[in-house]
Amino acid sequence: MLGLLMLGTIAAVAVTLFTGMFVVAMLVKIVLRLVLLPLLLIKWLVAAILFTVIGPIVFVAGLLAFVVVGAALLVPFLPFIAVAFLVWLLVRANRKPGLIPS
Repeated sequence: MLGLLMLGTIAAVAVTLFTGMFVVAMLVKIVLRLVLLPLLLIKWLVAAILFTVIGPIVFVAGLLAFVVVGAALLVPFLPFIAVAFLVWLLVRANRKPGLIPS
């Protein structure tokens, strides 16, 4: 019986200590967040300004890269496109006007 009483006392002390440590940790966390909040707001402000300035530049560079890569991928197919265009012209010229509506 004495052992259970000691175990209960130790458990109560441990729970009290852990609860106190938790409360102190939460208070430190809240104070730290309140102290660092202005720095966080400054970081957001600087990031917004940078994205406003650099965003359009990155957009134009990406658009230019898209056009260049598209042209580089299209150049090898130019002979095939030219042949297909000539075949289309020949087929269109040999159509009978009354059968197929244009």
